[in-house]
Amino acid sequence: MKKLSLALIIVVLAMSSHAFGSMEIKWFSLKEGMEKAKLEKKPMIVDFFFGKGCPRCEELQKGVYDNPAIAKKIVDDFIPIRVDLTKKLTAEEEKLGTQYDYKNDCLLLFLDPGGNIVKDPSGKRLCFVENIEPEWFIKYLDTVKKQQK
Repeated sequence: MKKLSLALIIVVLAMSSHAFGSMEIKWFSLKEGMEKAKLEKKPMIVDFFFGKGCPRCEELQKGVYDNPAIAKKIVDDFIPIRVDLTKKLTAEEEKLGTQYDYKNDCLLLFLDPGGNIVKDPSGKRLCFVENIEPEWFIKYLDTVKKQQK
């Protein structure tokens, strides 16, 4: 009986840590993400990133995307798109980046399901970012989600 109880406890703990542990964001290509956003009628987060070695990208990954609460909001309410700046950009990626003056550097965009830039209630758009505070980012995600309804 003790072995069965111990086994049951281990299974419950494993399931709960998986359920409440970190959630990984599945990133889409620009083409896939835009199609998915139109189909699901969800706004997009488009991150032009370099990855390892880029202080902005590493901080955004560690401080924002790896935050379980933020990852859940992104997965539930947005279509996450990543444009890898270490690779040759597609014509569509190049056009989108140029449209928002990215100059081959990091850029973070929020787009509606039609591909238009989302502006905050004051009319500002969130594009290039150096550092984002997780609490601020959660509020911004909520604002974008409300605007899209």
